[in-house]
Amino acid sequence: MAELFEIKSVDRKVYQESLQDFLPAEIIDAHTHVWKAEHQRLRDDAFSRVVSWPSRVAKDNSVEDLVEGYRLLFPGKSVTPLMFASVYDADTIHEMNGYVSECAARTRYPALIYAHPTWTGKELEKRMRDGKFLGAKVYLNLSAAYIPEKEIRVFDFLPPHQLDALNRGGCVVMLHIPRDGRLRDPVNLAQMLEIEKNWPRVRVIIAHVGRAYCDEDVGDAFQRLSVTRNMVFDFSANTNDRVFEGALRAFGPERCLFGSDMPITRMRMSRICEGGRYINVVPRGLYGDVSADRNMRESDPPESDRTTFFMYEEILAIRKAVERIGLRKADVEAIFQKNAKRFLKL
Repeated sequence: MAELFEIKSVDRKVYQESLQDFLPAEIIDAHTHVWKAEHQRLRDDAFSRVVSWPSRVAKDNSVEDLVEGYRLLFPGKSVTPLMFASVYDADTIHEMNGYVSECAARTRYPALIYAHPTWTGKELEKRMRDGKFLGAKVYLNLSAAYIPEKEIRVFDFLPPHQLDALNRGGCVVMLHIPRDGRLRDPVNLAQMLEIEKNWPRVRVIIAHVGRAYCDEDVGDAFQRLSVTRNMVFDFSANTNDRVFEGALRAFGPERCLFGSDMPITRMRMSRICEGGRYINVVPRGLYGDVSADRNMRESDPPESDRTTFFMYEEILAIRKAVERIGLRKADVEAIFQKNAKRFLKL
């Protein structure tokens, strides 16, 4: 049987020299997607509100592929994922949530339901209870179709009546914030603070450090959010060590979680920022024709020969931030495992 993806000498070198001893023996990945291709239908407008480049990495990601990916990427480590689906078409949401629930029952991995904003609070509670989900994953692409992409607000896809339900149960919510301003956007910040104040029992994970992939995405967000006590921030699909450093200083290592966004971080790439826009630099031809994608660029040898995995680039950036601050080994273990275990009540 062919390997899921190739491990090259450059990858082994990065892992053995820079990551293996830095990482704890047990890891909890707080942000992963699992789905089967047969459950995902991509309409013509599937990417009208979101970037399309992640779809180039994998057509699906079964729980078996997720486990195999960890085996290849993290030899000698034990990795436990927090799983949820990857929904583009609301018509398939029940099938996809059903698959995640079945995978969780079989593997005993924790999981979140992918919630649709039209569900009532009672309906969300029942679906979480029936599927044995810890909470919900919510996403901007399920907002009402008439809302322009640039005007979507958090409460358009995480409505107050669902927050009421999540608050009653003390449930987890994985929140990918919208809007071009990302973490610095004043509407995002106001609604994040409102959630903290009005629904204090909801255990909010802010995905990707609020999508602050470039320095320009931060603004005064860390200062404004420093008053929060409940929400935590995952580092998934982000490689900005300065953003990680800012989050660690603002919230402490106890409120930061490792997450990967698997299978996206199987991508072989490095990330740069130009004018506040992130660009994934990938080996030429590896992911098809990317010339029309403003977030993608190709490289040639010898640069492309040195390119390793998105996953490794993220962890290298975490290590840079940790070392600049002078965090201890116990803090690293907290970021990569203990915080998630406590927050998810595993």
